[in-house]
Amino acid sequence: MVSDRQIFFRNLARTSEFPLALEIEKASGCWLYAPGGKKYLDLIAGVSVSNLGHNNKTVIEAIKKQADLHMHLMVYGEFIQKPQVRLAEELCRLLPENLNTVYYTNSGSEAVEGALKLAKRFTGRHEIIAFNNAYHGSTAGALSVTGNEDLKRAFRPLVPSVRHIEFNSLDSLREITAGTACVIAEPVQGEAGIVLPDEKFLGLLRERCSETGTLLVFDEIQTGFGRTGKLFAMDLFGVTPDIALFAKGFGGGLPLGAFVASEEIMNSLSTNPPLGHITTFGGHPLSCAAGLASLKLINESSITDNVNITGELFRTLLRHQAIKEVRGTGLLIAVELESPRLVKKLIAGAMEKGVVTDWFLFNEKCFRVSPPLIISEDETRHACNVLLESLDEID
Repeated sequence: MVSDRQIFFRNLARTSEFPLALEIEKASGCWLYAPGGKKYLDLIAGVSVSNLGHNNKTVIEAIKKQADLHMHLMVYGEFIQKPQVRLAEELCRLLPENLNTVYYTNSGSEAVEGALKLAKRFTGRHEIIAFNNAYHGSTAGALSVTGNEDLKRAFRPLVPSVRHIEFNSLDSLREITAGTACVIAEPVQGEAGIVLPDEKFLGLLRERCSETGTLLVFDEIQTGFGRTGKLFAMDLFGVTPDIALFAKGFGGGLPLGAFVASEEIMNSLSTNPPLGHITTFGGHPLSCAAGLASLKLINESSITDNVNITGELFRTLLRHQAIKEVRGTGLLIAVELESPRLVKKLIAGAMEKGVVTDWFLFNEKCFRVSPPLIISEDETRHACNVLLESLDEID
């Protein structure tokens, strides 16, 4: 009989030559379970997706309840569907006042694509500015604003009129002009290895965009929904964008993304031409039901308190001669080692001991710590012990 592992390598398209290739049968809380019974403490959370952990009962109940009513009915934007409107209402209630109109997508990359089109349509401009070492997705438009040439070279030509500047460089802000449609930025750069903004940078970026009539787009796809210790990173830094992007943790474990703007900005997509941006499955009822249950749980519980406590515990306990720096905010953490070789060995060694972590796309010297936001202090200590022991055993 052909095993699932054999089929995985034979029939599934590969994203790399070195997948983690763990076979997982079930998951609960912060733990993943292999068919043979071995369990793994999850420090990835599906790359900041499973914020409430795996198999959250409240989210699952919301999905089951909606499935009994209906699933897909019509392309997005045509029928009034309670899961969509209730989630949009709750999300807008929690966002700054100008972010009051939601366009649902299926993923983060699609949210980026929609936001770039929206910025061009509303401003009538075509230049887009993004940042070096930013990651915004793999579709053509999202890849165009991603700030790493190694990821892009094989797929050029990409979307024209895109320029990249340096994150945290105040001098670079002068390159934003009255010809710039939008600047897209991660409030915290993720795949660069968790690069935090300098104290004044995002505020001055906001000012420069306002001066030039440029729309500021915050990619909160990885930072949203409690990951940074606040509900949104914009809350953490006190800066409000014109367009906000969400995905990953937004759907409570199901595929869901969105770009959110003011009604004035968003309405420019609905005319000249009508249906200027459309999606079949964006805002799927099951995803919206899961997203609403997840959002309410995160907002109405003390989960962000736990994020800050356990995040600080990781940063305190992860001390080792091979660790050069531990940086981040909340449970969005990068641990920098002395070399990529150590990172690869650490990931492999920790996995053998039942702790799963991974690397960053644009920083080979760092490994990721972004567990479910519900991770306990005991689980945090266990994870740190395993990581430190794994470092000790590297030759």
